[in-house]
Amino acid sequence: MASFSAKLKEGTNPTGMRILTRYILREVTTHALLGGALFTFVLFMRDLGHILELVVRDSASLTDILRILAYLLPNFLIVTIPMAVLVGILLGLSRLAADSEITAMRASGMGVLAFVRIVSIVSAVAVALGLFNSLYLAPRSAAATLALTNSLKSAQASFEVQPRVFYEDFRNYVLYIQDVRPAAGAAVWHNIFLADLTQPADPNITTASRAVVVSNDPRSIRLHLIDGGQHQTSPTDPNQYNISTFSSTDLPIETGMQEDPHLGRSDTPILALPLSDLWRLANSPDSAVPGHRASIYRIEFHRRFSYPFACLVLMLIGVPLGLSSKRGGKSTGFVLTIVLVFVYYFLSQIGIALAKNGKLSPFAGVWGANLLFATAGILLLYQMSRGGIALGLVSSAGVWLNKLLTRFPRGRRFAASSGGLNLSTALRRFRSTFHIQFPLLLDDYVMREYATNFALILSSFSALFLIFTFFELTGDIIRNRTPLVTVGDYLINLIPFILYNVTPLCALVAVLVTFGALSRTSEITAMKATGVSVYRIIAPVLFTTLVIAGCLFTFDELYLPAANRRQEALRSIIKDKPAQTFLRPDRKWISGQAGPSGSPSRIFFYQFFDASKNIFANLTVFEFDPGSFVLKRRIFASSAHWNERVGQWVFENGWQRTFEGDTISSYQPFTVTAFSDIHEQPSYFVKEDRPAQEMSYNELSRYISDLNQSGFDTKRLSVQLNRKLAYPLITLVMAILAVPFALSMGKRGSLAGIATAIGLAIAYWVVDALFQAMGNVNTLPAVLAAWSPDLLFGIAGTYLLLRTQT
Repeated sequence: MASFSAKLKEGTNPTGMRILTRYILREVTTHALLGGALFTFVLFMRDLGHILELVVRDSASLTDILRILAYLLPNFLIVTIPMAVLVGILLGLSRLAADSEITAMRASGMGVLAFVRIVSIVSAVAVALGLFNSLYLAPRSAAATLALTNSLKSAQASFEVQPRVFYEDFRNYVLYIQDVRPAAGAAVWHNIFLADLTQPADPNITTASRAVVVSNDPRSIRLHLIDGGQHQTSPTDPNQYNISTFSSTDLPIETGMQEDPHLGRSDTPILALPLSDLWRLANSPDSAVPGHRASIYRIEFHRRFSYPFACLVLMLIGVPLGLSSKRGGKSTGFVLTIVLVFVYYFLSQIGIALAKNGKLSPFAGVWGANLLFATAGILLLYQMSRGGIALGLVSSAGVWLNKLLTRFPRGRRFAASSGGLNLSTALRRFRSTFHIQFPLLLDDYVMREYATNFALILSSFSALFLIFTFFELTGDIIRNRTPLVTVGDYLINLIPFILYNVTPLCALVAVLVTFGALSRTSEITAMKATGVSVYRIIAPVLFTTLVIAGCLFTFDELYLPAANRRQEALRSIIKDKPAQTFLRPDRKWISGQAGPSGSPSRIFFYQFFDASKNIFANLTVFEFDPGSFVLKRRIFASSAHWNERVGQWVFENGWQRTFEGDTISSYQPFTVTAFSDIHEQPSYFVKEDRPAQEMSYNELSRYISDLNQSGFDTKRLSVQLNRKLAYPLITLVMAILAVPFALSMGKRGSLAGIATAIGLAIAYWVVDALFQAMGNVNTLPAVLAAWSPDLLFGIAGTYLLLRTQT
């Protein structure tokens, strides 16, 4: 404060004014950079897993990983640069106002316009960066993302095929193999079943004992098949059936994999257009722009300018609000940031959606939010220079919020409570009843500090995620006229999912903030001076975090799956998707039940299965010799139904053929018949299609066992099963890792703690997403993929903790 007084005394001369300018700019810029990093990290975290999975699938190098992340960054910065400016102004000026430094500056003669002039320097720099990013970097990064995605699309296709799993990512082909063995530069498959679905009702079948798989180009692979045969049928003449054998043959297959929607958006080609092309298309008649109305290009053209200039607009409204939050401090600044960000982008998304629907002109739709906020900012600045009701209400709200936060049970008030059974009383009774020396008074103090910080940070991060989710859905809400009650119900049911996912990050930040505050006030030094070890000081925090981890697992077991099912159903309503059911009777390929040794292997293919009536349409059964995987029998029926009385499938209007090598040993058409050796029950063909997050641990384990038997790909589900145990424990690992960093920060404050938390969180989420992606494509076993991040960060945190001075 003494240094600030010296600055203030010099503030009346030009040199002193420059000192105050640098002082204010440093405060605003620090918070802006920190806020921008936080917002960008939140956006990255939502898509990081999908990005890294694509990378792992396509065997991309470290350079490709960095290129993908760099290509996505400009698109995020379009949104986060204005947000960073607003959070920097509000938090920076709120901090100065809370310490009465704003009051002292204004008393020395600094007017409101002087603050606007100083803060406008930050805004002007942000506008320049935003324009450079929006007009130059973002279109080029979008184009580069498309090119990179296409080049990586099928590099790993030959290696991601798993044994005893139906692989359907090849164009017009379904593949089933019994064994995969790696080889230098290729993959070797054993016992191959390949169905050509060019004519879906009568698939042509190719079998082979071996296949060497080589990637031809980004869009196809080449199969070198050895010792096999081909079975071809006629869709018009069931009596016509051709068999041919080969010792070796080559078969090129197009990969035809779907675009990963998480790498971009549906309008990515428009985002990739340079400004000159965008201007030309925006001013072309609709008939000259195939597939798009010219107004779409005009909207994008205006959008590239409106978001960068939002930095100036948000500055106009941020300065008076920041200066007026006298006693609310950073808490008021943070809450105002969340509210204003929500309002601004809500209005912006509504305007863009109305413009796309033709309700507003592209200019009015895109620039409407900027104009409204600019008008509000000018009015607030005018009221601040003259005095007014609006800013008085903001100041009063800040005081009220600050009082509300101080009413939380802070650790410095642990001595007694005004009455009733509180946490301290309960802990004392617990200790006296069981004669336990934990938690003691000091433990109670540290635990309550940590718990309070954790609750506040968890609430803040959850609010941030809800806002970004709402932004994402605004266009769908307006386009589909979704009732606000439905939207509110969806957001409420989304909260449990958000809490589950951000809890480890919040524990990390809470540890850093808690011990950073204790170090800044020299309370850690005082505790150590009384002979209390650092390990004893952190014990209550680690105990509390372990309890949180246990609650997280229990929460996932008992409540979260049902909440996830509700929010997924409501999200489908908001996006106007058709009603979904968890039962999937439309699975067209399924392997038969594992029978006793010597029984034939069996694959079922059908075009439709009515689970309510147990009826198949166009059912084909392939039976193989279990040793050589040679096709021994093929049955086709136009329909089949389950007869409860005899407990068998009744096949109607079809035929069966048995084979000996490359000849047909028998052909038997039938009108109605049954095959006693086909013993799969109707329930076997009804499999549930449920995401892992909508099941508890036991439900997911049973689900995986059921799908494994039927030949479905479960590698991704196996990773999620192990993560249901590993993920809650990462909360404790994050706390252990954060303690050494918190104790080493000294008196640098909570900003340094939050910056450190962002760095550690980025490192964890990158490693976790990378290991998940490797597990999803079977590069790593599921157990190792799920637990490796816990082990790596746990070892690192324990090592740093043991090196900390006690």
